[in-house]
Amino acid sequence: MATNVPAPIPTITEATFALEVLKSKWPIAVEFMSYGCTHCRTLEPVLREVAETLAGAVELLRVNVAVDQDLASRYAIRATPTIVMFANGREVGRAEGPPPCAVSLRVAITRPFAA
Repeated sequence: MATNVPAPIPTITEATFALEVLKSKWPIAVEFMSYGCTHCRTLEPVLREVAETLAGAVELLRVNVAVDQDLASRYAIRATPTIVMFANGREVGRAEGPPPCAVSLRVAITRPFAA
């Protein structure tokens, strides 16, 4: 029986960050997260749902801060989850500890791109 579970958010690393994020022509939202973070696990299904609704408009990716600590440090990630929005290789906004509500999360992710 098929289920309607949204696809997982692709994980990127420091090795692929420049190509996937900084050189992208698309708006990108990067979730800096940790698999040990309770709030990250709570946000996971909502983030997947939002990623599906924003497909074709904003690409969602994730960085595991436990693995890529230097990348997290470079972007001054102080808490997880933190979602950083990028346009044309530059940070245009961020949401720290966004609420696990699809509508609020969608607004937090798309607002920086509307400016």
